[in-house]
Amino acid sequence: MRNNLHIRARQIAQSPVTQKAVVSMKPDKSVWGFLGIVVFIILPEIIAFIWGVEITAYAKEGLLHATSLIDKYYFDLLVMLFEEGGSWFNLGLGAALLIWLFV
Repeated sequence: MRNNLHIRARQIAQSPVTQKAVVSMKPDKSVWGFLGIVVFIILPEIIAFIWGVEITAYAKEGLLHATSLIDKYYFDLLVMLFEEGGSWFNLGLGAALLIWLFV
């Protein structure tokens, strides 16, 4: 059974359809592709590593004084994003995407 899974996975990986799908997912080598990866994946993780505790404390304090529903959602989002600190997985994923972009 396990051997069959390995064989099937290898067949899928070597399939021309799969290879075409992977190539079509690759972003263009441009400033926008680079900035998209940096701004939306890498930068939030770096901010979470450096200021995650302070941002979470600010958001929890803001939740106590939130006057509107939008403020409550804003502070809830901040708590969800920065409560755990930075993610090494997401940082590694961003680095891998940058490498894939320029290879």
